[in-house]
Amino acid sequence: MIDYALWGSAFVTFFVIMDPTGIVPIFLGMVGKRPAKDVRRLALQATATSFGVIVTFAIFGDQILEYLGISLPALQGAGGLLLLLVALQLLLGGISPGSGQEEEVSIALVPLGTPLLAGPGAIVATILFVRQSEGSDQVLAVAAAIVSIHVVIWLALRYSTVLMRVLRPAGVTIISRIMGLLLAAIAVQLLAASVVGFVDAYQSGAALG
Repeated sequence: MIDYALWGSAFVTFFVIMDPTGIVPIFLGMVGKRPAKDVRRLALQATATSFGVIVTFAIFGDQILEYLGISLPALQGAGGLLLLLVALQLLLGGISPGSGQEEEVSIALVPLGTPLLAGPGAIVATILFVRQSEGSDQVLAVAAAIVSIHVVIWLALRYSTVLMRVLRPAGVTIISRIMGLLLAAIAVQLLAASVVGFVDAYQSGAALG
């Protein structure tokens, strides 16, 4: 049996952090004026990438971070830098519509799959839920929450094409510029959180020393 209380808690946490509805305008801004078929493929690739990253950290998260000596501030800083690069491309028109399949796959992997969906917050939440799970019912609950949130993400991205048809190419272009600005703000926030995390860790170490 599944621990439904834990499933609900984990699902809501993932929903708030990964924000499937909030990612739709960013997704539309990045895919530009691509055909609906390509947008659907990108939606699936981005969701699959996020799912793969989250599952990997659910199974091997502690070992990966410990082996590489990576902290949460480091993850936040790396994610912030990646998002800032993409935000600049959106603002300057560097991500062009109708690009080839190779670039589409690249966009689906970074930044859509990670760090926008499977970002530092989602990764850390996954590791914490796995750490706190006791018994098969709780492990199944966390696994079910991970699967459930990615189904919701895929549905949100998959049917964003409906919104694209309403907005038309001009509207998508405007959204891409606005989302570039907001994405830059998210990137700066991640970088700021990274700096604060490093400072707190340094002060804690100095106090203990």
